[in-house]
Amino acid sequence: MTGRELLRLVTAQVCIHSVMTGTRLAAPLLALQLGYSPAAVGVLLALFALSPAFLALPSGRLADRRGLRWPVHLSVAAAVLGAGLAALWPVFPVLCVSALLTGASAGTTQISVQRHVGRAAANRHELKKVFSWIAIAPAAANFLGPLAVGVLIDYAGPRPAHELGFRAAFGAMVLLPLLGLWLMRGVDELPLKAPSALESGAAKLSVWDLLAIPQLRRLLFVNWLQASAWDVHTFVLPILGHERGLPASTIGALLGAFALAAAVVRMVLPLIAARLPEWKVMAAATLVAACALLAYPWMPGAWTMGACSVVLGLALGSVQPMVLSVLHQLSPPDRQGEAMALRMMTINFSSFLMPMMFGTLGAVTGVAGLFWLVASGLALGSRAIPGLQITEPRD
Repeated sequence: MTGRELLRLVTAQVCIHSVMTGTRLAAPLLALQLGYSPAAVGVLLALFALSPAFLALPSGRLADRRGLRWPVHLSVAAAVLGAGLAALWPVFPVLCVSALLTGASAGTTQISVQRHVGRAAANRHELKKVFSWIAIAPAAANFLGPLAVGVLIDYAGPRPAHELGFRAAFGAMVLLPLLGLWLMRGVDELPLKAPSALESGAAKLSVWDLLAIPQLRRLLFVNWLQASAWDVHTFVLPILGHERGLPASTIGALLGAFALAAAVVRMVLPLIAARLPEWKVMAAATLVAACALLAYPWMPGAWTMGACSVVLGLALGSVQPMVLSVLHQLSPPDRQGEAMALRMMTINFSSFLMPMMFGTLGAVTGVAGLFWLVASGLALGSRAIPGLQITEPRD
């Protein structure tokens, strides 16, 4: 894969993924302004993960059979429809539909792109390198989407935040996936396996065959713990900022700082990954994330919250490329799209259930209790990471 193709893939995924991240900030803020409770906001946020959780395996199998372009075209259509509906009818039921559509769009694109770059890598070193670069896309989207939406909400209409600002924010999100689709035109499709090979082999296999791999099960468990830390930050920050009277642009900037840190660490990760095995990077990142979550409840203002968000972003941002590299090596070569989908399904089911659980637990423990609970889970779960050492890589 050439550097130009990789750049196009990263930029296109940023455009498509930003629709979901921007909508994920605007929708709960609008719901809170309309008078809905934090529990209802938790349900709304959970819907962003529901559709990609159910569609992950079909998306992965579609990518294994049809390559990159078909899933991306479907994703762009879903993103445009989801953002467009929210711009036209900014009411709670429509926001729920938009959450489902934009979540499905981001998940399907991510699976397809990850499978594509993994198959294009020539060896294990290049595998870690391309996954580090492609992992910049979701992190950059987590910066671009919330920041752009937050600014539009505050400044595109009367202040404080008004319906016109929300409409402008959702309307701007419609344009991004179309730009992503245009960028994808410059990426060459990889050769697909012959239909006969698929029909006689992998197509008849069950996902349980993948789960029969012990290290793969361990990897999914570790990744779920790390995704929970990401989820608790995404869920709590808008509510915490709303309670403290922070404007939408400031909340978007805090989420953006977290995402920017995750993107920056992925830029330098190829240098680190060349010297360290994947499991050591994951172990260090998990422990740092646990410490950041323990400290977060004591952060009194926007600047200190931003500093903690940056540390958390640096830690969690370094995890995904290593997870993808190990997952690619553990998976059968003709089922790598399905394996990526299995990971996506696991973390999205978690992202669907966790906000609702956070909303329930938060009523009892408060924000601090949520952070400390997830931090404890990370610290205990880090003991499983040394078991992910790969002695015989499969390139």
